[in-house]
Amino acid sequence: MIKLMSHVAVFSALTAASIFASPLAAEGHPRDIPGLETTPMSAEDLITTPRLGGPIVTNDGRFAIYRVTRTDPASFKRTPNLYLLDLQEPGKTPMSLDLGLSANSLAFGSDNYLYFLSSEHTDKSQEERSRIWRVALEANGNVTGPILVADMPLADIHGFKLSPNSDRIALWTPIARDCPTFGCNADGKAHLPGPGTGRLYEGDGGFFRHWDTWSTPGTYNRVFAFDLADGVTTGEGVPIDGTDPETGLTGNTPTMPFGGGEDIVWTPDGSGIYFVARETGAKEPTSTDLDIYFSDLSGGAPIELTAANQAVDTGPVPSPDGKYLAYVAMARPGYESDRTVVHLRDLKTGKTRALTQDYDRSFGGLSWTPNSSAILATAADVLDTPVFKIDPKSGAVEKLDLMAGNEAHIGNVTPLPGDRLLFTRDSIGAPAELFLSDGHGQARPLTDVATTRTGKMASTVTTRFSFPGAGGDTVWGQITRLEQQTGPIPAILYIHGGPQGTFRDGWSSRWNPRVLASQGYAVISVDFHGSAGYGQDFMDAINRDWGGKPLEDLQLGLDAALKLDRQIDGGNVCAMGASYGGYMVNWIAGNWPDRFACLVQHDGLFDMRSFYYSTEELWFPRWDFGGSYSEARETYERWNPVNHVDKWQTPMLVITGEKDYRVPYSQGLQSFTALQERGIPSQLLVFPDENHWVLGAENSLQWHETVFNWLDQWLVQNVETIKE
Repeated sequence: MIKLMSHVAVFSALTAASIFASPLAAEGHPRDIPGLETTPMSAEDLITTPRLGGPIVTNDGRFAIYRVTRTDPASFKRTPNLYLLDLQEPGKTPMSLDLGLSANSLAFGSDNYLYFLSSEHTDKSQEERSRIWRVALEANGNVTGPILVADMPLADIHGFKLSPNSDRIALWTPIARDCPTFGCNADGKAHLPGPGTGRLYEGDGGFFRHWDTWSTPGTYNRVFAFDLADGVTTGEGVPIDGTDPETGLTGNTPTMPFGGGEDIVWTPDGSGIYFVARETGAKEPTSTDLDIYFSDLSGGAPIELTAANQAVDTGPVPSPDGKYLAYVAMARPGYESDRTVVHLRDLKTGKTRALTQDYDRSFGGLSWTPNSSAILATAADVLDTPVFKIDPKSGAVEKLDLMAGNEAHIGNVTPLPGDRLLFTRDSIGAPAELFLSDGHGQARPLTDVATTRTGKMASTVTTRFSFPGAGGDTVWGQITRLEQQTGPIPAILYIHGGPQGTFRDGWSSRWNPRVLASQGYAVISVDFHGSAGYGQDFMDAINRDWGGKPLEDLQLGLDAALKLDRQIDGGNVCAMGASYGGYMVNWIAGNWPDRFACLVQHDGLFDMRSFYYSTEELWFPRWDFGGSYSEARETYERWNPVNHVDKWQTPMLVITGEKDYRVPYSQGLQSFTALQERGIPSQLLVFPDENHWVLGAENSLQWHETVFNWLDQWLVQNVETIKE
């Protein structure tokens, strides 16, 4: 699969083997930008911009805690800081919190304690291990504790969920399926028969590697429910997948590779747990059959609630009154980007109905209002990600207008008592901040984590545009450029991944249009056929047509952008993309070879045959190309970039990560070999410690410096030549 997160364009940061970025490049763009009078955003600014995390809220809706992660500009060490905010006192300064230990996965209990995970211990002589702690927290920010809640000597605790009454707690971590308790001495050894270091995998074992990790046969993410007595776990815990492996469920909860606490939810009365899992086995790499299960905590086999649907069922959220279970489901097995429709299950009768079948958007992030009168959800919608209100009785859908201007990207939606709504909002122009809406009306900002800081940098402006694309369909795009800059402005054609993704109006810590525009480029993105936010037919249109309609849309979209902004230098353009975007860069190199001054290709597919036999989630290529490689050879070869390398002529920077198992780094090596054979100017940057994305701070800086240097070499020099 190249689409990596739900409806989001995911692109890694790159770094080049041009290798040593000049000191000038490290300090900012090495040239004057016509018309610019304010200091533009640099790569260092992007990397060190404070990052806001999602909030948690007390049960009464009075207080919120949120995390801000800061990056030291000298050491690039990232440090999280916690803040307490009184939601009933507008304008009150947030209070910094010190819990006594490093803390993550925070949660408020009904007992008014704050629970969290930490790998530290108040006793420095204790073994480093992830444990659960709690503190008593006062309104003035004073903390009493921390007090140990759960310590499992045989296993790190990876996550937890408190029951509504705080009398039980669910813990999870990777545990052998035949282990009856939370951890066993023999965990993780089944695939290491010795006497050497080799890992041995059986042909019917499912994934042998996934995303960026080699699998450990027989070991899965497993959840155990424990009683709490005076805030401390008791007993050995009950496995929600069933005590007996022969009759119970074998699979990962949370799901792999990106599942988290949202996969596990308690019933409102604390008597059981709903959870998401995909059964493991030989068919796992070809199956998208995620299901929702229920455990009554007896230790028996869990009940599969969505067995009738062989496609994705996920995101369970019970109504606060305990009458209904809301979740999202896809209809077509094997298709990871099918429309996610909100479903509602009557927990008394077991009857299920599709609420949003007639509303052509893919919903996610479900939550209930406290009085169980409405479901709130987000969905990609023509470059924005707004909040929708869904009537659980009629299924009527209302798009909320929470922000002045564009909604941009809204997330972490938390309904509060009194018809209030807490959420984060970010855009291309600004990182995420926390907002509060009263009565689902226009929201007010609660934080200034990065807004003032980024506001002091040179302003960029993003212009949305639409045009008739392939087949006459309306296609949308965006142009992001420095507001003060005057032409001629060299341009970048940004190509998103997925391919069922979008370059929405949202902030990114990786492929960020604002930081690239701040180097003096007009960044043009096009939501080609296959993109999210325009209805399912538009998304489905890329199926078995990877190099067809999307390329036509990119060609027409670039022309439309150049006509819209005459200051953009249409003769001085570079194309960039990662994942599917990297595939399209390789495709462009052989099918639009004379258009661009340079190319940047990150984790792109080069040879569809070798890709098919080396990727891991096989359901993705099988759906998009109509079967396995042997079953649909003609389609794979029709859209195979390797078949057009004889027409390659454009300088290309290739970037890849050695831990990328989605698009294995050998794809990048192959494309670099093709460039070398033809004597085309090229560079290869390989990150030994990165996966499909570039996550490390210093690696991100190297990526940006390398990309900036490459663009300077092939675009800026052209500008200087024109001036002369």
